[in-house]
Amino acid sequence: MAAPELIDLLHMGQERTIACYLLDTPDGPALFDCGPTTCLDALEAGLARRGVALADVRHLLLSHIHLDHAGAAGVLVRRHPRLRVHVSEIGAPHLVDPSRLEASARRLYGDAFDTLWGELAPVPEANVEIVGDRVLGLDCFPTPGHAGHHVSYLDADGTLYAGDAAGVRVQPGRAVIPPTPPPEVDVELWERTIDEIERRDPDRLALIHFGVADDPGRHLAELELTLLDWAEAVEGGATQEEFVAYVQQELEVSGEDVNAFTQALSLVQSYAGLKRWADKRAAAAG
Repeated sequence: MAAPELIDLLHMGQERTIACYLLDTPDGPALFDCGPTTCLDALEAGLARRGVALADVRHLLLSHIHLDHAGAAGVLVRRHPRLRVHVSEIGAPHLVDPSRLEASARRLYGDAFDTLWGELAPVPEANVEIVGDRVLGLDCFPTPGHAGHHVSYLDADGTLYAGDAAGVRVQPGRAVIPPTPPPEVDVELWERTIDEIERRDPDRLALIHFGVADDPGRHLAELELTLLDWAEAVEGGATQEEFVAYVQQELEVSGEDVNAFTQALSLVQSYAGLKRWADKRAAAAG
């Protein structure tokens, strides 16, 4: 059985930060996620090493619309007008008109936006396909928690193209942590997503951050434990500084490459997302 075709997008010149995957579908080559526009040269080079030109790619399957996963979609369609872009119904309007998404991201990243992500171009509505239960021979299902509009794709060979739903694990490391940036993190929904992934019993998890995990049972169990641990810490009153120091220490104790993890996700943003979730829960509880 062929391994999932990972392409390292070398974000900001760093290895093992953002990946995408090349899939062979009944309707020709497809990409799962595409990364930001700043990674297009690395994407095209990665395709070329596999004997594939950008014009050969027929479909782009998106997990969600965050810039590290889908930021290049509009520029890709501009270069390759026949490309079909598959996305959830909730995410689709923000591909067609990314102005609100860009404004929100620019507030978050400030002057670093252009360096990190590059151009965020609209995807013509005619190129957008709303996903259903099946997409190009893959099962497609909602996987909210990281983001409300997140979906994942399960291939017949047992590979789950997971996006961020299965967390961040920088291969060959073993630690699994949840990316929890604002504004849509929902811990309870993410627990249900983990249950649904486990019910579908994939053989491997194709992670965008970063690599293919061949031990999905242990991986998902650790993701859920860490998610609940982080949520408890933030609900218990941990400050941003305490949270970041705690996570970094846990990674160091585990022998992980802390720099690789912090390149793949921002612990400050992860705290902010959980703090927003905790505050909303507290307000709802009265």
